[in-house]
Amino acid sequence: MKGRTIVLGQIGEQEAAALMVDGRLEDLLLDTDLPRPGTIYRAIADRPVKGQGGMFLRTPDGTAFVRQVKGVAPGQVLLVQVTGYAEPGKAIPVTTKVLFKSRYAIVTPEAPGLNVSRSVKDEGERDRILEIAHEVMEGSTFGLILRSACAGADEDDIADDVAAMRQLAEAVTADTAGEAETLVEGDGPHVLAWREWTEAADIVEDPDGFENLGVADALEDLRSPCSVLAGSATVWVEATRALVAVDVNTGGDTSPAAGLKANLAAARDLPRLLRLRGLGGQIVIDFAPLPKKDRRQVEGALRSAFRHDQTETTLVGWTGLGHYELHRKRDRIALSEVLA
Repeated sequence: MKGRTIVLGQIGEQEAAALMVDGRLEDLLLDTDLPRPGTIYRAIADRPVKGQGGMFLRTPDGTAFVRQVKGVAPGQVLLVQVTGYAEPGKAIPVTTKVLFKSRYAIVTPEAPGLNVSRSVKDEGERDRILEIAHEVMEGSTFGLILRSACAGADEDDIADDVAAMRQLAEAVTADTAGEAETLVEGDGPHVLAWREWTEAADIVEDPDGFENLGVADALEDLRSPCSVLAGSATVWVEATRALVAVDVNTGGDTSPAAGLKANLAAARDLPRLLRLRGLGGQIVIDFAPLPKKDRRQVEGALRSAFRHDQTETTLVGWTGLGHYELHRKRDRIALSEVLA
C-alpha cells in the first residue's frame, strides 16, 4: 500500500489515530482517561518544593507540579497547561507558559510578535501569510506563530483558524478568578491527527480500518521489545522504572561493516520506535560494537533522525562505557499501558 493514509479509529473504548506511510505504521496517537497534554487549568498554588524551585498545585484532576516559579504564594491562582503524562505516582507536569495551538496557528500570550515557521521558505508565501496574520491579530498584545501547514493553504481557512485561537486565548487568559477548574480540554487523537499530520493523505474513518489496513498487526508486533532492521540486525527497546534501554545487535551479519550498518539503521529508525511505543525520559543506547572513529557518523544519523521528530529530544552524548544517552519529553502515553 503506497502513499500516506490516516486511519481514525478506536482501541477498546478509547479514540486512536494511526498514520501509515507506504504500508508501514509511522505514527500513533492514543487516548486515555488521564489528563491530555494541552489541557489548561485554573489551578491553585498549594505548597513550594524547597530546592527544586517548583510548586505543587491543586487542579480538578489532582495534584500538579510546575517548575521554575518564583514569587508565588500558597492560595494564588495560576493558569497552567499540561505538558505531558505523569509517571505512575507522580504529579501532573504543567507549565505556566500557556499556548493555544491549532492546525495553522499557535497563539502565545506571553511572547508577543508575529512569526512564520522556518519551514516556509518562499518569501512571497511568507508575506502572504503574515498579511493575513496582521489583519486578524490587529489590536492584540498576544504573539502568533504561523505553522508550516499555512503554506499553500486557503486564506479564509488560515484567517478563521487564527481568529478562533485568538478568541479562545483571550477568553481563557481573562478567566482567572475562582476555584480550580478545567478551562480547556486537550485535543484527542482525531483532532491531533488533523492538527499535526498536515501532509496530503487519504483519510479512513472505518470501524474496521485498523484491522483492514495493517494497523492492528503493527500494534501486535509492538508488544515485543524487538524490532527487525535492515538485513538481519535487530534493535531492542525496553522500558525500566529508571530509563529506557535500547540494545542494537548485528544478528547474523559477520561482515566487517556489520556494526556500523546496524547502528546507522537503528539511529534512523529510533524516533519512530520510541514514538510508537510512547516512550520518553532518560534513554540509554547500547550500540553494536564500533570503533571510535565511526561514532561521529552514528551521532550524525541520530541528529538527522530526531531533527524531524516533533517530540522535544536532547542528545546528550557518549558515556565512558561507550553508550549513548538522550532525554526525551514524556508527551505520550506508553503503548504498554493501553494494550495491557
